[in-house]
Amino acid sequence: MEQIYQKPTNSFVMASWGAFIIGTTAYLFGLWYSNMELNEKGYYLSLLLLGLFAAISLQKTIRDKQEGMNITVMYTMCCRVALIAAIALLAVGLRNAELLLSEKGFFAMAYTLSLFSVVTVQKNVRDIAASGDEIIETTEEIIE
Repeated sequence: MEQIYQKPTNSFVMASWGAFIIGTTAYLFGLWYSNMELNEKGYYLSLLLLGLFAAISLQKTIRDKQEGMNITVMYTMCCRVALIAAIALLAVGLRNAELLLSEKGFFAMAYTLSLFSVVTVQKNVRDIAASGDEIIETTEEIIE
């Protein structure tokens, strides 16, 4: 089975990077200017870092599996659990935080934008790398 990856357009790549920068910067500015204690700020910062890493890692494992690389089920499950845990811990933290509802919504939306855009940026990076004149060939033996 042969797969040809089309290179994403420059405008889509720039929009993806723009969304990532806007989402992450907004989240970090929100943390910086919030009236939370330092340990709360550290909690939300670590959740952002965990979520970004887990989202990138999960996207990469799914893409590698599609390209016929051997991926262990254990690693894929670890990525999924880490991503779900990061989102769940953010939800629990925001639910129990002494913030205005608008501030809670701001953090949730900035976090969601950051996770979505980092997956899109990772996909663009892989598509650009694979979109040369080369065709990625996968065989049935590799897929198994």
